[in-house]
Amino acid sequence: MTPPDKPQILYEGKFLRLVKRGRWEYAERPGIPGAVAIIAVTDAGELVLVEQPRIPLDCHTIELPAGLAGDEAGREHEDFAETARRELLEETGFAAREVTLLAHGATSAGLTSEAVTLFRATGLTRVNAGGGHEGESIVVHLVPLADVPRWLDQQQRAGRVIDLKIFAALYFAAQAS
Repeated sequence: MTPPDKPQILYEGKFLRLVKRGRWEYAERPGIPGAVAIIAVTDAGELVLVEQPRIPLDCHTIELPAGLAGDEAGREHEDFAETARRELLEETGFAAREVTLLAHGATSAGLTSEAVTLFRATGLTRVNAGGGHEGESIVVHLVPLADVPRWLDQQQRAGRVIDLKIFAALYFAAQAS
């Protein structure tokens, strides 16, 4: 596809840029090459999920552990697999023996240029409680794979929003067994 014209920056903040290209308006993350999400299943067969407040949705969300590549000084060119290891440890307290690339794709192709790279993390060892950086309010949930659909339904009925990448995780988890 040939882009309609040169992008016009409509707004640029510290973490987000609003761009217009032809008739399209969309968001970009300046200086960020991409995002990662991690499917982590413990040796006990539990899917590692995180819960955190998300201001744009005005509620708590249930998500895969995830984060941005190149978002910290000195890590601008960090390998995405290393980003996945780092984010898994920061958010959940789990270190992974192995991280495997599974897929890469758009998060919301009509709204943002952001793409996510999905990894599987195996050989998990709990080294701390997780919870993210200071100021983040991340709660870690370990949910037996067989119970995930029921558990997600309960969370949704309790007012939480479920990140759809979790359903991709269930697909890939089933492929691994």
